[in-house]
Amino acid sequence: TRERSTEFSPCRLLSTFKMFQKPFRVKSKTVIRGSDRRKLRSDVGKALPTLTEEQLFELVPNKEDMSTMKIYTHAGKNATVYCLGQNPVFFEMDKNVFPTVYTLWRLPDLLPCLTTWPPVLKNLCGGADLMLPGVIAGEEGLPMIDRNSLCSISLLGNRAPVAVGRATMSSAQMEECGMKGKGVTVLHTYLDQLWEHGEQTPLPTLATHQPYPEGHAPDLDSAGTLSDGQTQDELGAQASAVVDDPPLENLVLDDDLGNEGDLCKDNDLDLKESEDGLEDGPGCGDGETAKEEEEDDDEISPMDQMDGLLYQCFLHAMKTNMKKSDLPLLTSKLLRGHMQPCCPAEKSLDLKKSSYKKLTKFLQAMQARGLIQVKELSKGVESIVEVNRGHEELKNFEVPEVELPAVEDSDPSTGAGPTYQPPEITEMYSVTGHLAQLFRTAGIHKGHALSAQQVREFLTQYVRENELSDSSNKRLVVVDPVLCDALRQKGENLTHLAWEDMFTRCCDKMSPCAQLTFPGQPPVLKKGKLEPVDVQVQQRSGNKKVTLIYNLEGFGISPDTFAHLMQLRVQASTSVTPAVNRKAGVQVMVQGNQVQTVAKLLIDEMKLPKKYVQGIEKAGKKKR
Repeated sequence: TRERSTEFSPCRLLSTFKMFQKPFRVKSKTVIRGSDRRKLRSDVGKALPTLTEEQLFELVPNKEDMSTMKIYTHAGKNATVYCLGQNPVFFEMDKNVFPTVYTLWRLPDLLPCLTTWPPVLKNLCGGADLMLPGVIAGEEGLPMIDRNSLCSISLLGNRAPVAVGRATMSSAQMEECGMKGKGVTVLHTYLDQLWEHGEQTPLPTLATHQPYPEGHAPDLDSAGTLSDGQTQDELGAQASAVVDDPPLENLVLDDDLGNEGDLCKDNDLDLKESEDGLEDGPGCGDGETAKEEEEDDDEISPMDQMDGLLYQCFLHAMKTNMKKSDLPLLTSKLLRGHMQPCCPAEKSLDLKKSSYKKLTKFLQAMQARGLIQVKELSKGVESIVEVNRGHEELKNFEVPEVELPAVEDSDPSTGAGPTYQPPEITEMYSVTGHLAQLFRTAGIHKGHALSAQQVREFLTQYVRENELSDSSNKRLVVVDPVLCDALRQKGENLTHLAWEDMFTRCCDKMSPCAQLTFPGQPPVLKKGKLEPVDVQVQQRSGNKKVTLIYNLEGFGISPDTFAHLMQLRVQASTSVTPAVNRKAGVQVMVQGNQVQTVAKLLIDEMKLPKKYVQGIEKAGKKKR
C-alpha cells in the first residue's frame, strides 16, 4: 500500500450551515451612541488583546458614522452587528465579539491565520468547516493557536483573510493528530450574507511571504486567488449550490489516496476513517459528531415553519379559491377568507409568529416575487388587483389535500361555529308560595314552571269554572277570595280586575325562569331571569382596548371554541379566564374593539336572538 500523498488534498469538508449562510432578518437598526462606542471599544479590546489603543480607535472611531443592528438568523440565533459606515466590522453572539472580513482586511495580522488552497474557498463559502488535511504549514510550521481561540483563514498566495472561526484544537494538537480531522469551526466568510450586507468589496490581494509548496507554482493566468478564471459571481453561485443541495457522500474530494480513494467512491467513509485513524486524538473527525451537527442543522425554527406555512397557504389560495371575479380583493380579506381555509386542520396561521409580523410585509414579499400586484385603490385601502397565474412557482405548486380546520361542531352543547343551532328559548314563570293556593286548584304545585300562554289559559279556565266574569262588563273579572289573596297589593281592597291586569299581576308574582331546548335534546330549565350574552369594551394601558364577552355558556356556546373562532376571524390574540367581579362563569377576551365581529358571529351566523346579546351598540364606527 502506497503512502498517503502530502500534496494538495482539499480536505474532507463537513456540511454545516453557518450563521450567515442564509439571509437574516434585521429586527432593528439604530445609530450607536457615545457610551455604546466606549463599551464596544472595551469589549473589542478584551476579545482581541493584541490590538493597540490606536488600532482600537481606528476600528471604533469617535466621530465616524456607526450603527448597531439586532438581527435574527435563519438558524434561530439572535446576534448584534456593529457597522462602520455601511460595512459590518464586528458581530456579537452569546456575549462574544468577533471581527468580520472587512475588519481583517484592514488588519490582516489581527488573528493567527491558517493558510489553505484557493479551490477550498468555494467550499468554505458553501458552509463547510476547514479540515486539517487542507491546511498548508509554512516554513516555520503552524502559527501559535490555542484551542477555542479565534483564528482566520487565508488562501495560498494572498494574505487577505477569507473566513474567521474558532480553532477546534491547539496548533500542537493539530500536529499530534497528524493534521487529520476538523481544524476550524467557521463562523463567517467572504461572500456570505454578512459580507453582502456591506459594500460587497471584492477580496483584496495582499502580499504574502509564505512560499508555495514544492511542485505548486502560482497560476499567473488566474484572476487573483480564484482559480480557473472564476469570477466573484460564479463563486457565489457555486456557494449557493452547495447550500441548497449538500450531499454528504460527495463531500470527500479527490484526495489522491490510492487504493483508499476507491473506498471513498463507494461511499464507505466510516470504515475507512476508522482504519486511517481519523477518530484518533481530540476533535479529529468524529463521524457521530458530524451526524449530530447535521441533524441539528436540519431543525427548522418555529418562525421559518410559520413562514413556510403562510407561503403554502398563499399559493394554495391563489390556485384554488381565488377567482377572477374576486378581484380586486381587499387585502384585509385575504388571510381570513382565502388563506385560512387552506390551512391544515392541526395548524393555524399566525402572522405574529412569522418573520413578516404584519400582513402588509407579507404581501410586499409576495409582490416582490412577482406573484401578485397590490394597489391602493382608495386612500389607505390596499387591494390585490392581479394574480400572476403564469408564475412558475404557482404553476408548479401541487395542491395538497387539506382538511378544513375543525372549528365546526355538530354538538349543540359546544356551540362551535356557524353549524351551531341556537336553542329554542321560552320565557317561563315558576309558581311561588304566595300563589300556591290558587294553582293548587288545577293540581299545579309550588315550583312548577309555566309559560305565559299556560298562565293565561289557567286563569281563563279558573274564571270560567268559578263563573267570575262580570255580567255587566265582560272586560272585568269578579275577584273571589282566592284570587284576592293571590293578586291584591298590600292594603288594597280588591273587588274587580281587568283581564289583562289579572294576567300581568299573576306573572309579576311568579318567579321568572327560562326553558332552553336544543335540537335533539331534552329541555333545560334555568331558574331566574335569563342573562344575555354581555359584550363589553374596556380600556387598558395607553390606548389599548380589549373586548370581553360573558355568559356564552348560558346559551350552550363553548367559550374556548368561540375564542378560537374570534382568533381566526380578526387575527388577534384571545384568552379564556374566570370572569372578574362576577359570581361564576368565564370571560373571553379579544384584543381590540371587536364588537362588530362578535355581533355578526352571534346574531347573523349563530342566529342567537338579538335581545339576548347585550352591548353591541358599543361597536366602533366603520372606517370609510
